Amino acid sequence: MPDNAQQKKPDSPWHEGELAIQRSLGVAERMDATGRNFVRSFMPEQHQQFFPMLPFAMFGAVDASGDVWATMRAAAPGFMQAPDAWNLDIRLPRDRDDPADAGMEDAHSIGMLGIQLETRRRNRLNGAIRRDADDGFTLRVRQSFGNCPQYIQLRQFAFVRDPHQPASVRPVHGRVLDARARAIIAKADTFFVASYVDRDSGERQVDVSHRGGKAGFVQIGEDGVLTIPDFSGNLFFNTLGNFMVNPRAGLLFVDFAAGDMLQMTGSAEVILSSPEVAAFQGAERLWRFRPEKVIYREDGLPLRWAFEEGGWSPSLNSTGDWDQAKVRLEAAALADAWRPFRIARVEDESTTIRSLYLAPDDGVGLMAHQAGQHLPIRINVGDGERPLVRSYTLSSAPTDGLYRISVKKDGVASRHLHGLKPGDRIEARAPAGSFTIDGTERRPAVLIGAGVGITPILAMLKHIVAESRRKRRTRPTWIFQAARSPEERAFDREIADLVAEGEGNIRLVRALSQPATAIESQDYHIAGRIDLTHLKATLPFDDYDFYLCGPAAFTQSLYDGLRALNIADARIHAEAFGLSSLTRRPDGGSGPVMVPAANAPVHVVFAKSSKEARWQPGEGTLLDLAEARGLKPEYGCRNGSCGTCRTPVLEGRVTYPSQPSFPVGEGEALICCAVPAESETGKLHLSL
Repeated sequence: MPDNAQQKKPDSPWHEGELAIQRSLGVAERMDATGRNFVRSFMPEQHQQFFPMLPFAMFGAVDASGDVWATMRAAAPGFMQAPDAWNLDIRLPRDRDDPADAGMEDAHSIGMLGIQLETRRRNRLNGAIRRDADDGFTLRVRQSFGNCPQYIQLRQFAFVRDPHQPASVRPVHGRVLDARARAIIAKADTFFVASYVDRDSGERQVDVSHRGGKAGFVQIGEDGVLTIPDFSGNLFFNTLGNFMVNPRAGLLFVDFAAGDMLQMTGSAEVILSSPEVAAFQGAERLWRFRPEKVIYREDGLPLRWAFEEGGWSPSLNSTGDWDQAKVRLEAAALADAWRPFRIARVEDESTTIRSLYLAPDDGVGLMAHQAGQHLPIRINVGDGERPLVRSYTLSSAPTDGLYRISVKKDGVASRHLHGLKPGDRIEARAPAGSFTIDGTERRPAVLIGAGVGITPILAMLKHIVAESRRKRRTRPTWIFQAARSPEERAFDREIADLVAEGEGNIRLVRALSQPATAIESQDYHIAGRIDLTHLKATLPFDDYDFYLCGPAAFTQSLYDGLRALNIADARIHAEAFGLSSLTRRPDGGSGPVMVPAANAPVHVVFAKSSKEARWQPGEGTLLDLAEARGLKPEYGCRNGSCGTCRTPVLEGRVTYPSQPSFPVGEGEALICCAVPAESETGKLHLSL
């Protein structure tokens, strides 16, 4: 189809701006059905009963110059009445101090939001005004729908004067944010935003909505531009969708304790992806607002609100703040640098696995990570000895605000880590790896971890539960944990708590290969190793995403068994630890086309060290060749899974006998598993 407009279904409840964002997230098809079910042309009975209970409401209106304003108007409960499902009578006198009043003439389109701050209940509607007097009007409903209670802080209200008595102070008009305006924005945990579009039908659709966050969640730039994180919501995108078509916006900030109002109109810009989006925890996108007209109305409201004890929205637990985002951006700038970390805490998880909690020791914060990624670390095991570089999966979730690695005592590096105590130091680089999970996907997930392979599985499970708090919907999840004995099995209590929080949406199956005196059904469910037979006997028929982590033979066996059942390769996410990488059979019988390895000697130049070597077919990897010439490149896995050994290719090209799991960029080589590729020159230059 030539353009997006032709993809729009007839009578869609969404306009092109809303659809553009829905399409960018891949939810347009689902939201089409949702919109037809939930966006009504009338008020349901519960809405008709709700509006008369309110002592105030928010309105969005457009003045003659096209500027949109958000406002709050208050009166004794009952000032709004619904005589039927299509009309809402609103008894409010004209208020010429309110810039939104100019957009409330007869036949004008407006938006309205009814909200109970003491209960977190809210409903929205928009429509056209019928006015025949200055003491009120009737709003003829065009669209009506409910909103979820997310991000609303609990407050109790009280009137301090007659609601129709005017304010004691005249409004102050300006074009920039003065100190008083900046102060009210800086401490705000709530504001309201109005927007509008002119639809193809000729009707103007005006919207006003609520935004909430931690105090200070609106960033004020030196130039007065406001930046606002957009958190998870109902996927309607009424406000941001309007901005995509018409970037006019009106903002209202209320000083709830003093009754002051700050109203602004200006332009808005939606930012779907940026480093700031990635750095601000819980933000799924950002938007910016540039004020053009500013009105400060001291004592503008006859109401005062008191913050309720414990009134913060629980949805804010999974969101960050701008200070944290700044720290994350600073950390991201150091992604390729080795940074010092201090051991903040040590905790034994089993007889063989110990967790180390790591805190930055350079005054810079943590870089954000994804559940399932690993942390490259560098440790000094002895005076004069070469530092060891290894990668260990983070067993912490992105929302935990910390790095935790959980290490099995097995090998020189892990034995050294097991001997560390609080206050000791190691070095680490930015988390990496593509073995990650989408905690909000609707398709059920099957997480399978064997031994210390439970660490990324735990991080994924923690992420799923954290996302369920944020989205109020839990991804259906099965977790299979295999261990030799109860004593060697890690994270029993932590996993049990996460399963309980899943409220039936998360199911746990545990296997012990050496159960000894353990009690079946109480301490474990399967005696022996987890294999395909157990999966088929346990999982109900469904379409799953599988996540596998464990010893190479265990992971390969499960992968091969699932592929034999015609489970798509794209549905099987796996990470094997050890020297061997997973051998995959991509869908369609062919994976990425690999360039053939050189079948003749290749002259290899290590440019930085000014050394040369001759690689012979069948001799091994480029890492083997570098070490044979006395070089000491950093590496963490030798199977292409961690990315520690990434090296720029200056001339020539490389290939891989087996496709690495770590995504390798153009002009780079994972030398731990790469070999020279066939070429006409027979030369390969590496920045090493």
